[in-house]
Amino acid sequence: MKEIEVVIDTEEIAEFFYNELVRRGFAPSDDELEELADITFEYLLYKCVIDEEDE
Repeated sequence: MKEIEVVIDTEEIAEFFYNELVRRGFAPSDDELEELADITFEYLLYKCVIDEEDE
């Protein structure tokens, strides 16, 4: 299987969630978006979709 490098940016995740939630009629706060982005990142780690690397 070929390995690819994927960069996961929690700010980008938060922006994605914001746009999707607003489009669906929700008004999330910045704190809620940060939490959703962190939870999503942790989920991807848990499912071994990504590996966390220190820069």
